[in-house]
Amino acid sequence: MLNIRKKDKVVVLAGKDKGKKGEVLNVFPLESKVVVSKINFVKRHTKPTQRDAGGIREKEAPLSISKVMLLCPKCNQAVRPKFDSLSDGKKVRICRKCGEMIV
Repeated sequence: MLNIRKKDKVVVLAGKDKGKKGEVLNVFPLESKVVVSKINFVKRHTKPTQRDAGGIREKEAPLSISKVMLLCPKCNQAVRPKFDSLSDGKKVRICRKCGEMIV
């Protein structure tokens, strides 16, 4: 089970965007990478097509999952969550600092 999922709020721990916060757009578990909104912008040169004019476009590039940390929605701190099972057997993530369940 991954610590980070789609639509989680995360903080960047290393790299050119260190300290910035954003929302996870995509998770690639086999590659251990995530795409975070407005973080790790790269420029791509695109050729013109019938639908689209060419040019230099900026977009978010994947970032290693080890360079981001989950933000607890209640205490708003970067945290490594612990996992616990509910009575119905469902696994949930729990903040280590405030004890709140992370949905």
